[in-house]
Amino acid sequence: METLLWLCNWSTLGVCAALKLPQISAVLGARSSRGISLPSLLLELAGFLVFLRYQCYYEYPLLTYLEFPILIAQDLILLLCVFHFNGDVRRAAPYIIRVVSSVSAWFILTLQQWILDLAMNLCTFISAASKFAQLQYLWKSRDSGAVSALTWSLASYTCAARIITTLMTTNDLTILIRFVIMLALNIWVTATILHYRKTDIKSE
Repeated sequence: METLLWLCNWSTLGVCAALKLPQISAVLGARSSRGISLPSLLLELAGFLVFLRYQCYYEYPLLTYLEFPILIAQDLILLLCVFHFNGDVRRAAPYIIRVVSSVSAWFILTLQQWILDLAMNLCTFISAASKFAQLQYLWKSRDSGAVSALTWSLASYTCAARIITTLMTTNDLTILIRFVIMLALNIWVTATILHYRKTDIKSE
């Protein structure tokens, strides 16, 4: 069991260290952010921040959430890429400032346990909304564009691994439910990306 826990923790960290790199690479290679939903990215970032604060507050083992600072940094880089290729680089600065100020305010406000618990319950809905925003964008455009199926499939793996580590360490039901829902939605997004990619290939 200890070997399985070690494997899940470190493989998740390894995967998350490069999780967004295929997506960032795809955007840079295509020189386009076509197919990427900005609301989805912002909601995902918000969900990560809430989740990170929750884990820190309850002093859960560091290895069970160490990937989230890495994911937040990668999301910020991807956000800058999206703004750059949308021709809205100047609009990126206010978003970055809001993120930094939100993080500062968030860490102060959530010193109250009840606020943090409530926010964590809402976090699942925020993260799910980010996935549905991406799905809606794909359904509407019927084009996966520069969206990386590899990034979404790797995200599915990390959710599956975190279900195992949660069961073996904290056994926190709120976190467990979140990862189960995220796993299902990540698989759904991956399947949708692959579906529209095949459609594009056939039309060509």
